[in-house]
Formats: sequence, C-alpha cells, structure tokens
Amino acid sequence: MTFKNKVVIVTGASAGIPKLKDVAKQCAAVGAAPLVIKADVANDADARRIINDAIQKFGKLDVLVNNAGVLEFGTILDGTILESYDKILGINLRAVVHVTMLAAPHLVKTKGNIVNVSSIGGQIQRLASLNAYCVSKAALDHFTRGSALELGASGVRVNAVSPGPVETDMLASLASSVEVQQGQNIQNVLGRVSNSEEIADLILFLASDKAKGITGSVYVSDNGTMLK
Repeated sequence: MTFKNKVVIVTGASAGIPKLKDVAKQCAAVGAAPLVIKADVANDADARRIINDAIQKFGKLDVLVNNAGVLEFGTILDGTILESYDKILGINLRAVVHVTMLAAPHLVKTKGNIVNVSSIGGQIQRLASLNAYCVSKAALDHFTRGSALELGASGVRVNAVSPGPVETDMLASLASSVEVQQGQNIQNVLGRVSNSEEIADLILFLASDKAKGITGSVYVSDNGTMLK
C-alpha cells in the first residue's frame, strides 16, 4: 500500500496539541512534514478551516479520515442522558456530516475516499451509561452507507471501521465508569485489547487502492467482543 503524493486529512489525530506535535514529528521522520491544524470539528468555522487550509497548502484532497470523537456517560433515570447526547452527537455525528460535505467536492476531483471511525457500540449495547454514545455510532454507520450510496456515482468510496476496546485515553475513561468497576465489563473471545496501530492498519487498507471495490462497508476489529 502506498500513499505517495496523496493528501490525507485525519481529524482527531491526537488528544491535545502536545500529543499532536508528537504525532507530527513521527510523520516527519518517515515522510513529509504534515500540516498541523488545531481545531474543534464541532465548530463550523473550524471545520471549514480544516478543509480550506489543506487545499490551500496541498492543492487537492485524496482521503478523509473522520476520526474525531468523544465518549460521555449519561443515563435516562439520573437525568444526564440529554446533556451527554447533545455533546456527543455534535462531535461524533454532526461534525462528520459537515466535514464530509465540505470535503466531498475535492474528493470527487481525485476519485478519493472516506473512512469513518465508528465503534462496535453502533451495533451492540452493553453499558447503559453509553446509550447516547452508541446511538451516535449507529447513526454514523448509517451515514457511512448513505454517503457511499450518493458519492459512489462520482467515484468516491466511503467505509467505516468499527473497533472494540482499544488502548487509548477513551478506554481509560471507560474503565473508570461505575458499570465497569461493578464487574459489567466487556469480555472478548481473544482475551486482549487492540492497540491503535491495528486499527490504523485497517484504515490504511480501506483508504488504499487494495480496497478499490469496497464501499458502504463497516469493518469490525474487536477481538471477538461482539461474540460474547
């Protein structure tokens, strides 16, 4: 798989500017220095700036990876679900819709593609406090299919990856939840937690020409979590 001379936008490339700078150094060590844009994808002006700055610097766009996302806890009976829903949907869904809309005309020109980072939470419900989060990912899966249906006629592929537990800050936040501490944690068939590189490899495959016949698909990488 090669992405030589390809322009790729990855939203949510890291949590916080220090980590983002570290990611940029790693990229520069193996290739061209990336354009680092500090932005809030849920802010419409920032979303436009992400696309505009990339096009201004590189002149085109080949791949969009909608990776930015948040996890918030909230339940119906404790009255917190609406607050979590409003915050989560703005980032996990609305921002993806907006950035996709802004990027699509440029991807049509290059016959590029989109990879959305979803979650197995879009297909299963295990923890009540993650209800709003799971709703956002289920909607993202459906948006992926709808986008693939519309953009396919223009030669643009759209797919999603659906990870299970991955060693990230988000997983650490999940591990601190009351439900998990009370033993309602999620087990899986392989008895392991994925690392971020595994998910990145799947994204790379879907974004590459090796997956030129794949669109509208949601690829699960969860160590068999959905089987338990």
